[in-house]
Amino acid sequence: MPAAEYLTLAPPLVEAGKFDELVKAGQTVSSTFSSSDNSFAVYITNAIVPNAAKGRTGEEEQPIYFASLYSPPSSERRLFLVDTLIIFAAFRNLLKNASMQEPGWIQGDQSLTMIRKLSIDYVNFIKECWVHASQPIPRPDGPLQFSSDHYRSLYTCFSLFVVLYLPEPGYEQAPVADELMEWLNTHFIEPSTQEGDQLSALDCPWEDETFWPYLTRAILRGLSKASLFFLGVLERHPSDNLQRLISTLIPLVETQPRLMNFTAERDFAHAIRRWSEKVKALRIEMDRVPENSRFDDFDNWWDKLSDIVGILEGRQDVIQRVCEDLGADWKEVCVAWSIFVDPRMRRQDIPEVVFQVIGDMPPDPTDLEDMIHAALFSGQPAEALQHAFKLDSWLSAHLSDIMESIQLIPTDVDEDSGVSLRDQYILSYAEYLHSDPALWRITVDYMYSCGQVGQSRADEVLLRVPLKLQEQNSDLKVDSQIRAGEIVGVLKDVNRTCFEYKRESVRRTVCRIAAQTLVFDKDYGLAVSYCTSAEDWRGLARIVDRVLEEYIATGPRKFTEYALAIAPSVKELRSQSTIQGVFVHRLIFAVRYARFHDLIQKQEYQDAASDLVAIFVEDVAPTSWWAVVLCDSVQLLQYSPALLFTSSGASLLLQKLEEIFVRASQGAADDYLSVLVRVLRVRGEKEALERLKTVRLALARYFGRCLVLGVGGT
Repeated sequence: MPAAEYLTLAPPLVEAGKFDELVKAGQTVSSTFSSSDNSFAVYITNAIVPNAAKGRTGEEEQPIYFASLYSPPSSERRLFLVDTLIIFAAFRNLLKNASMQEPGWIQGDQSLTMIRKLSIDYVNFIKECWVHASQPIPRPDGPLQFSSDHYRSLYTCFSLFVVLYLPEPGYEQAPVADELMEWLNTHFIEPSTQEGDQLSALDCPWEDETFWPYLTRAILRGLSKASLFFLGVLERHPSDNLQRLISTLIPLVETQPRLMNFTAERDFAHAIRRWSEKVKALRIEMDRVPENSRFDDFDNWWDKLSDIVGILEGRQDVIQRVCEDLGADWKEVCVAWSIFVDPRMRRQDIPEVVFQVIGDMPPDPTDLEDMIHAALFSGQPAEALQHAFKLDSWLSAHLSDIMESIQLIPTDVDEDSGVSLRDQYILSYAEYLHSDPALWRITVDYMYSCGQVGQSRADEVLLRVPLKLQEQNSDLKVDSQIRAGEIVGVLKDVNRTCFEYKRESVRRTVCRIAAQTLVFDKDYGLAVSYCTSAEDWRGLARIVDRVLEEYIATGPRKFTEYALAIAPSVKELRSQSTIQGVFVHRLIFAVRYARFHDLIQKQEYQDAASDLVAIFVEDVAPTSWWAVVLCDSVQLLQYSPALLFTSSGASLLLQKLEEIFVRASQGAADDYLSVLVRVLRVRGEKEALERLKTVRLALARYFGRCLVLGVGGT
């Protein structure tokens, strides 16, 4: 079903005929499009500056309407859409394999057999849906979104397409009559079984007004069993002439040649000629019946029997008149034509016959199903797609997919739209699927089959898939999986889709989006995992900066919690040579510094002192953090039970401290003291330097203790 051409809001935002009043008041109707599900928010807004608006104030509350171009699929409809994707995917794989074969392979018997098989799979699946929708069972969710009659229409159209355009390999040039009659009798059952049961219960059924129409319809439809039964009943008719003619007619109906009963078409054609001669003989015999003997007490039996013989003779005028009298349409005339008028009619001959018939018996323009049938019979697949799109975009999408593969429609890309005819219908169907955000997986499957335009649209869909990261974080099992380096949940599905369609740039962007979301929630550990997956090293640096900002803003406790959460990523990142060193060093510093504060909180001072020295030895601390780290050393330098630093370690601390004072005196104070100023919340660099003098004093006392004890530290 195509998108709605207009949206109807109830109650209306503006009464009919009053839009000019709204404009005079300085307002208009606006809308905002949602790219997540193709819906709209519709509301009244100011058309000019609010202060200049008249009649209504800017603060006046206005309703917001939410509308959609499509009706999102219901649960049962969604099941139909998802399940048929399996067949679509198999068909795409077939075409993918065809691209690796020799040119023209797709038109060979092997591939056409597979295409026919997959098309029949579509037909069988639609049939199952139709049968299910037809069952009178209680439906808790209310009536079906699409009725059983809708699926019946899909069933008749798709099966007709298979009959006309996908014959079994080797039978492309074979007569098509039997297949057409089977299709007609399967989908448009006439005469009804109930009529036959009622007539068979009568002692003299020919006295019933429905008898001859029933018998004629049975002959016309090739229903030999029913035809022979009621012809046999006429052998008890009071007219001796009729009995005599029936005794000749029964063998003719019983032995009418059918292609399926012959191994060679030549034998079939020969049998048709001999059989036709016998029908002509029956006509001669009928003409000998006197005029006054052609009636019984109820009707002119001779005229009724003459119509039946006229059908067997293949007289076009009789077949068309009889079909009109019986209430049949152009389809039945065309199928009967292939049985009685031209039993050797090929598929390529059908359009010419249809053209003759629909001139007098046109299809119903208000019935989309009938219009699709007419277009398919007429050899106009592109026109059939137009009507199919109006009936159900699912039908036009899947028919066009097959039509393009067997060269029924052009494959040329339109210069304006950048898509082919097939892609146009596939993308329209994908837009319908996009009305339900939960169907994003199959939406992109269809879009990615449509060249660059489809790929760009699918990329945008993937970028807007709700990742539901908050739900993942509430699950401890999922949380541990992510920390172990495994991407799970919706993001895992998005990653798999990107990998399948080789959309690496999209995958990285999605991971960056996930990382940004987690940073907002202060889940820095998971954010680093996603940044790593996206190879977003600048984003990783921003996360480290955010973690370090936590220290500045709230102190060591929260900082330690956040920084240790990203510790598991350090080992993996250090092993990747592609990462720029500056990003790794900042991350290592945050983790090492957090570990230092964690050891302080646990009162493991010896290990804490070793870590503090290692931060400088390994040169992972940014120069702007040197002063902060040195201030943290005061507590350890003043620790009385034991000397925690070696002489070389203490000397290194003194060296870094003196470098800060020297650089500050040379005009580079901002590079070394900016963070300390913020941590101490002092007014400027001068006060920060004064605080650093406590570190110098603590180091002097530490060296003094070393001299008194006669040791160089432990």
